[in-house]
Amino acid sequence: MNLFRLIADLMHLISIVIILLKITKTRSAAGISFKSQLLYVIVFCTRYLDLFTTYISLYNTLMKIFFISTSFYIVYLMKFKFKATWEPSLDTFKIEYLLIPCAVLALIFNYEFSFMEVLWTFSIYLEAVAILPQLFQMQRTGEAETITSHYLFALGAYRALYILNWIWRYFVDHQIYWIVVISGIVQTAIYSDFLYIYITKVFKGQKFSLPA
Repeated sequence: MNLFRLIADLMHLISIVIILLKITKTRSAAGISFKSQLLYVIVFCTRYLDLFTTYISLYNTLMKIFFISTSFYIVYLMKFKFKATWEPSLDTFKIEYLLIPCAVLALIFNYEFSFMEVLWTFSIYLEAVAILPQLFQMQRTGEAETITSHYLFALGAYRALYILNWIWRYFVDHQIYWIVVISGIVQTAIYSDFLYIYITKVFKGQKFSLPA
């Protein structure tokens, strides 16, 4: 494991901790897209099915358990414990527009046409676009709480660092996985506008708000 991947994984962990703190400390899920969080549950469940069949390392196993369990916990908090604070009238993105194309792409473009491999590929495609309901909700409100913007920044940084990880692996290990690379580039591009506004506003102590 290289330094880029290690820091990327750390940023991913930080993003989860931030959103959990936001919900539990404020006792509110306002500003968080339930649909994006539901998509992450699907991403982690379809990607980490090999948790029960393949052991790679203790680090790998613990990370898989962490992401699956926390994604379910976040959905539980939003759907049940703090349901009154969730804003379904703003969280209106139709996730079937993401699920169906990703499923079709996984069936057509994969490394191996097997059940586990197709599900893994589906999770890669879906993760690339899973944040869209959250960004769509922010676009409707025109702003976001500072802690929510920190969460999104950590997620965006995680994916951007993974691009550096892939570049490193290409030159050092002579390995490249085009499905993962292209999906990661798409995901980073989706975050690009948000990251620009975050850097130009939140870094300067201003509230995150979209241009009028």
